[in-house]
Amino acid sequence: MKVAVLGATGWIGSTIVQQATKRGLEVVSIVRDAAKITDNTTVVRVFDLQSQDNIASVLKGIDVLIASVGGRAVGNHELVAQTAERLLTALNGTSTRLIWVGGAGSLEVAPGVTLVSTPEFPADYKDEALAQGEALNVFKTTTSSASWTFVSPAAVIYPAESEGPYRIGGDQFFTNEAGESKISVTDYAIALVDEAQKAAHLNQRISVAY
Repeated sequence: MKVAVLGATGWIGSTIVQQATKRGLEVVSIVRDAAKITDNTTVVRVFDLQSQDNIASVLKGIDVLIASVGGRAVGNHELVAQTAERLLTALNGTSTRLIWVGGAGSLEVAPGVTLVSTPEFPADYKDEALAQGEALNVFKTTTSSASWTFVSPAAVIYPAESEGPYRIGGDQFFTNEAGESKISVTDYAIALVDEAQKAAHLNQRISVAY
């Protein structure tokens, strides 16, 4: 299986690359600046999301594309949903699956009430959360034939090694027995690579947390 990671030099993207490489998958790192790739464990393809170039050219031969392009990563709120649309269009009519690194803000804490709309949601993350919500809407309304999975992490994602099994939910926000919504970046990456290999949740949004 050939897995491409768009945004491979970012915090989450680089962790996904590590986990996919550990499993012996053929990994392609899609980056804007090839100089930021410091090892030779992956094939590198260069692409700038802010260009008007045809992204389909760097996706040839890819079985699964994992896109890690959050608002902070691209530095442009509107570019997140635009990228989702762009990828779905590029993959229309192909067998390449798309897995999207989503956000927790669009998860529902009550029917019709999203986490990002609650007073407690951190202001520093609101723009990124809203951008990811717009991207989710792109997936839910797309007419592309491409198979996709939108994977939301827990409300708190933090740097740490694997801390044990994760749970999978849907659109509803959920917590552990201590009332916490959290997952390490390693276990989030593991969940993403698991989905890449298993294709267990096609054309739907899932959430992962402890």
